[in-house]
Amino acid sequence: MLAYMLGRRPDEFGLAPAPDGFVGMKELLQALHEEPEWRFVRQAHIREILVSPHREAFETRGNRIRVHDRSWYVDSCLPAADLPAILFSPVRRKAHHSAMEKGLRATGDRPLVLTTDRDTALRIGRRKDPRPVILEVRTVDMERHGVTFQGLGELILSEFIPPELIMGPPVSVEQKERRAAQDAPPRPKAPPRSAAMAGTFLLDERRDPDPARRVRGKKARGWKEASRKIRKRKK
Repeated sequence: MLAYMLGRRPDEFGLAPAPDGFVGMKELLQALHEEPEWRFVRQAHIREILVSPHREAFETRGNRIRVHDRSWYVDSCLPAADLPAILFSPVRRKAHHSAMEKGLRATGDRPLVLTTDRDTALRIGRRKDPRPVILEVRTVDMERHGVTFQGLGELILSEFIPPELIMGPPVSVEQKERRAAQDAPPRPKAPPRSAAMAGTFLLDERRDPDPARRVRGKKARGWKEASRKIRKRKK
């Protein structure tokens, strides 16, 4: 099953390997779990294969895996005439506003993945969001906007889709407010508040009327001592 997914038809499972053939282990497991008979598979099972007699067929690098015998290929340039008028692309709900405003862009060595049917887009989108937003991409004006597409079996790949080609559900008011809050400049920090409460004041020892109290080791006289001294003088 792994040899078929990684080496023959990754597109059948909504997988778009990197140009060197690697697929993230987490994404591979998600695709496997979408097949009812393979939901039991865990990463430990894949690790067992990697130490079995079949280990020479696979290679891992970090948290990614690929098969050496690969027969799939990427069609480097698809003309608009070979594409349907509408393609579908899933995005996470929190990225919905940004996609409608700034378009879609590939990240790292992972291209944008588009599909010719909504169900496949929904399947791919649910790997990152249980309720993804499905956007529609018009292909009729792609050449005028400098957009190119590549083909990987049933999947369509691209590097960038401008917002002019994207159609989708309207962005909710909540999403707009959240986006505005993220783009707003940070508020200046307020100066630290004094520990004094309302109706109080801070004592300044420099304004003490009795300097003797500030002399180290010298105890201020009490009123009783002063009274005794006065009485002794009178005697």
